[in-house]
Amino acid sequence: MKVRVGLGSCGIAAGGRKVMDRLAQEIKNHGKEIELLPTGCIGMCFYEPIVDVFDGDKVYSYANVTADMATEIFNSHIIGGQPLTQYIVSTTEKPYTILAKQVRIALRNCGVIDPENVDEYKANDGYKALSKALKEMTPEEVIEEIKVAGLRGRGGAGFPTWFKWNAARQSKGEIKYVVCNADEGDPGAFMDRSVLEGDPHALLEGMAICGYAIGANEGHIYCRAEYPLAIKRLEIAIADAKQRNLLGKNIMGTNFSFDMKIKKGAGAFVCGEETALIASLEGERGMPRLKPPFPAQSGFWGKPTNINNVETFANVPWIMYNGGSAYAAYGTEKSKGTKVFALAGKIKNGGLVEVPMGMSLREVIYDIGGGILNDREFKAVQMGGPSGGCIPKQLLDTPVDYDSINKTGAIMGSGGMIVMDETTCMVDMARFFLDFTVKESCGKCIYCRIGTKRMLEILERITTGEGREGDIEELEELSISIKDGSLCGLGQTAPNPVLTTIRYFRDEYEAHIRDKKCPAKSCKPLLTYTINQDNCKGCTLCAQKCPVQAITGEKKKPHVIDQALCTKCGNCASVCRLDAVCIE
Repeated sequence: MKVRVGLGSCGIAAGGRKVMDRLAQEIKNHGKEIELLPTGCIGMCFYEPIVDVFDGDKVYSYANVTADMATEIFNSHIIGGQPLTQYIVSTTEKPYTILAKQVRIALRNCGVIDPENVDEYKANDGYKALSKALKEMTPEEVIEEIKVAGLRGRGGAGFPTWFKWNAARQSKGEIKYVVCNADEGDPGAFMDRSVLEGDPHALLEGMAICGYAIGANEGHIYCRAEYPLAIKRLEIAIADAKQRNLLGKNIMGTNFSFDMKIKKGAGAFVCGEETALIASLEGERGMPRLKPPFPAQSGFWGKPTNINNVETFANVPWIMYNGGSAYAAYGTEKSKGTKVFALAGKIKNGGLVEVPMGMSLREVIYDIGGGILNDREFKAVQMGGPSGGCIPKQLLDTPVDYDSINKTGAIMGSGGMIVMDETTCMVDMARFFLDFTVKESCGKCIYCRIGTKRMLEILERITTGEGREGDIEELEELSISIKDGSLCGLGQTAPNPVLTTIRYFRDEYEAHIRDKKCPAKSCKPLLTYTINQDNCKGCTLCAQKCPVQAITGEKKKPHVIDQALCTKCGNCASVCRLDAVCIE
């Protein structure tokens, strides 16, 4: 029998280590021959920790397992042969319904294999694509296969992957480099991290194939230091691959050699821009430079360099093994294949999903994501992180592909989807993302360094009740100047969250400025707490919870709130059982 425990970052955060340790102790105490294995995140973070029990030819998946539940599962199912149906969310006969509409290519092994065991990766067709490329294809044929697949860069820009590879291939020079952007700085995005933690060999194989295609013998993975588990598993994977002659000198007995190194980044958002990333790799401050020359001509140490992100490389082995046309069969005419999204925010099934391009936002959010948390009303979804924009309810049937998303004013980005309900203030949401951009700007461009700061100051005034007529127009004017005057993608896209919220939720801006009210009842300085005298029964609970004694009244008689003392903390509303506290 085999038992598998989800130990991605989400599983560990939910208590997966304790579950693993408890199961290990139970196995030791009972002296049973049971294989206990870790695995990465299968995408259903809301179910973690997940425990899979392999019982004969059947697999039973238990969700939200605690250490005590692990003992219960061990005694009843593993020892007694009686599955605990009350904890089971998936079986071989009835698999996860959330996976029904998904097509898993980049995530094909995540949550399925032991990421620290190269043999499990090989057992799932691992490194067969590299063998095929090295032994049966020329570098030009590899690039052609990527072209047939229609794979576009999954890091945000959606640039054709084959074109970048071909440009690097055609650049002259004996030394060339392959670089993986694993920096992933968008708030709410964790696609690349999950691939690194759950299937690190997919990245290594994809980078090696790229190296063969462009004529490079060295690869560099630029991964943020905040991903310690991902880095640990990458280091294990690189060591195992070298030991098996899957990396290193004369791979698989061929003339191709390819080495791999990891660079820990300090988490600078601007290093998502490829020239800033290269500067950081070289030990310099991460700041973008003018292009051309492009990295394909002059990149790392001035040599031809190809840069793609984790998800892009993770697709490559599947494409090479199954054929470019098989990949192109998914998606739309201009957006081929699948895309991984991180569902976060006010959504029931938070986690990772991988869907064919062209599926509607409604299907992703409701059919796969389970809908809005607490069954509230959907308001908007932010796509593309700080570089993207919000898509409102009326555009919920927009297909998820590069062109359709761009038309809304948002961008596909690396794949973050932050879902918002009616309690989200769109002005404050724009302020949040702009605050992030201001802090992450490298400061090289005046428009980005100073312009975004001026925009943030205006948004902060608006959300604190000090907005004035003309603020909206000034935000729009600044946005145009910043987009036109910034050197890199950070500054050029920084105004997007502001522009899209003004475009679709201008009435909320006007309410903040003219009425000094927040329609979403989210901006505290604009809220007023009062007590409905007809509903209040004088239970005194609100008065007890008020930290500044702003609520007074006799027991069993209606209470009142002193507006001069009220700090608008919301404690009174949260404890009132009679809906007597009104928020305006």
